[in-house]
Amino acid sequence: MNFGYSPKVEDLRRRVRAFMDEHIVPRHRQWLDEVHAGQFPASFMEDLKAKAKAEGLWNLFLPHLKEDEPGTRLTNLEYAPLAEIMGRISWAPEVFNCNAPDTGNMELLHMFATPAQREQWLVPLLDGTIRSAFAMTEPDVASSDATNITTSIRRDGDDYVINGRKWFITNAAHPNCKLFIVMGKTDPDAETHQQQSMILVAANTPGLKVVRNIPVMNHISPEGHCEVTFTNVRVPATNLLGEEGSGFALAQARLGPGRIHHCMRSIGAAELALELMIERSQKRKTFGKYLHQHGAVGEWIAKSRIEIDQARLLVLKTAWLIDEVGAKAARKEISMIKALVPQLHTTVCDRAMQVFGAMGVSPDTPLADHWTWGRALRYADGPDEVHLQAIARMEIGASKETLGAAAAYLTPPMRD
Repeated sequence: MNFGYSPKVEDLRRRVRAFMDEHIVPRHRQWLDEVHAGQFPASFMEDLKAKAKAEGLWNLFLPHLKEDEPGTRLTNLEYAPLAEIMGRISWAPEVFNCNAPDTGNMELLHMFATPAQREQWLVPLLDGTIRSAFAMTEPDVASSDATNITTSIRRDGDDYVINGRKWFITNAAHPNCKLFIVMGKTDPDAETHQQQSMILVAANTPGLKVVRNIPVMNHISPEGHCEVTFTNVRVPATNLLGEEGSGFALAQARLGPGRIHHCMRSIGAAELALELMIERSQKRKTFGKYLHQHGAVGEWIAKSRIEIDQARLLVLKTAWLIDEVGAKAARKEISMIKALVPQLHTTVCDRAMQVFGAMGVSPDTPLADHWTWGRALRYADGPDEVHLQAIARMEIGASKETLGAAAAYLTPPMRD
């Protein structure tokens, strides 16, 4: 395992960071002002996307792009440090067409779409002219177990009819969201992991209704984390993605790289929080000392550096494993980073907020917004507890081959 950045990746890191510094960071205040005034997408978004595409900083996340598809073909390991840079500003990934959930949806379409589906949906997504949503989570069941979902996808002649309720559906409020990839049950009587299917639903299909944009920790995201209902939504049978009964497998294929992307963006947010904490601690004095000269703050800085670097190395290892052996074989490591990184994200942001005092919870720093999203990530793509249980099961399973071997290290009591 060699996680050193190649000259190619170092060049891309430099170019992405320069683009961020020149075009995105200076616009953050304008983005906030416009969004709070009800202007979304921001007036300059399409211009920035065009600049990024012209500079070759486009669709960086997809390793298996075809020659005629726009983007830069990077492995997960190559893309990870670029996602970290983008994570410093919440809306930055969209500029590079590397935003969730579109990245995962493009992965799905790339792997499983028919030629007609690719032409209708994947091409405009790769071009950045539309946005999309992934509708799996439901309010009435524990959706951390995807086999629990109850939305019905029923075959009716040459159509499928969809009925159900979803919530926390990211992107559903975005004006450019034109596609929903919906997961539901086509055969409730089949084997547990073959009951589910995925189907493509145009956003303007009759019966699809965005009910509300749900606040996250009382913050409203302009792209939306929405409640959506499907009432007798009728779509052609040709809209089925993959095969009937393949929905659970498709969901697992989608989540591996997506979790890597979330985790690297979180590390970028934590890195920014640490930088802000260090700067603040060298400018602010209490009781005659700079903040970093107080023991607690110095420890926060040191622990944050250790924890960020540890997390980054584990994420890079996981990205390398996905590239080498695939997401299924790397599922333990994927769960490990998913349980670890959101905790790191909120912990470092919390320390930085404390160093800033009241300013840390105000809109004058990005810390409160970053903390809020970090807290939400402890649910997104599976809650911490599910991943910890999965890791424990895999560890117990692996131990059966050598069960009892560790007993040799036990020291029996001495006897007279």
